Amino acid sequence: MKEAVHIGRNPASQPDLEDLLNQVALGDQRAFTVLYDAMAGPVLGVARGVLRDRAQAEEVAQDVLVEVWRTASRFRPERGSAANWILTLAHRRAVDRVRSAAAAAAREHRAALLDRMPAYDQVTEQVEARLEREQVRHCLRALTDVQRQAVTLAYYRGLTYRQVAQDLALPLGTVKTRMRDGLIRLRDCLGAGA
Repeated sequence: MKEAVHIGRNPASQPDLEDLLNQVALGDQRAFTVLYDAMAGPVLGVARGVLRDRAQAEEVAQDVLVEVWRTASRFRPERGSAANWILTLAHRRAVDRVRSAAAAAAREHRAALLDRMPAYDQVTEQVEARLEREQVRHCLRALTDVQRQAVTLAYYRGLTYRQVAQDLALPLGTVKTRMRDGLIRLRDCLGAGA
């Protein structure tokens, strides 16, 4: 009958985890069985300490031990002990599970908030747009004739400064100055009306 291995109780009865990991890296299933028996409890303990839910901790522990089987060749003894490597994998996997659960809860919360938001109100949108257009018209009337003509040609007809200057038969510099002054007055007017 196989003797149970207890980590931390009797150093003489502990298996050499580094040696076991090297054998597991070569595909030795018996070495993995001994490693599994030695580390399943500590891995579950780490996972349970992070997750606080036994079922999730068991899932994480199982995932970690499968990962140890698959990635045993990545273990580097110069970076730490085999037990620490395995327990670090367990801790990281448990933290990932917590983060994943938190992200899912946040997504569900945002979705619930969207469900509670009022439906798009087309009438309100149309009224607001109409009021904005009226405010712009009011502010355009406050500009000088040349400012209003230059702004209208540039922004409503899509002409360049040069084209506006040709249409108004004014020097390009004058058009730019009038446009700048007109836009400043529009901004001030629209800002005051807001």
